[in-house]
Amino acid sequence: MAELKNTFSKAERLCGKTAIDRLYAEGKAFLSYPVRVVFRTSSKEEIPVRSLINAPKRKFKHATDRNRIKRQIREAYRKNKHGLYQSVEEKDYQLHVSITYIGDKIEPTGFVEKKVKVALAKLIEQLP
Repeated sequence: MAELKNTFSKAERLCGKTAIDRLYAEGKAFLSYPVRVVFRTSSKEEIPVRSLINAPKRKFKHATDRNRIKRQIREAYRKNKHGLYQSVEEKDYQLHVSITYIGDKIEPTGFVEKKVKVALAKLIEQLP
């Protein structure tokens, strides 16, 4: 990947039941409240990092609330993913990442972005 664009394309999203099940079964996790990050390495592919962003229906009954939370996390991830991509591109694997919102209430976008930045920095430190 010569130039990393400031986008979050379909190819960068983690999808597929088997890939997601393996991520949660074999992955390592940590918290950066109000987000929980689960990650695992996979065999090398063209896209260095594939991400899954979710918000629990159990805590946020209204779809509009879940969509807003996911939009906040997606935007924060999109703006701050460059360091993670650079760290992973040097290595011989692909990274699968899940970012789950675990807070009890909707936080302001600035706060969520700050916490996602902290989570991404912590993820870079924990990479094998």
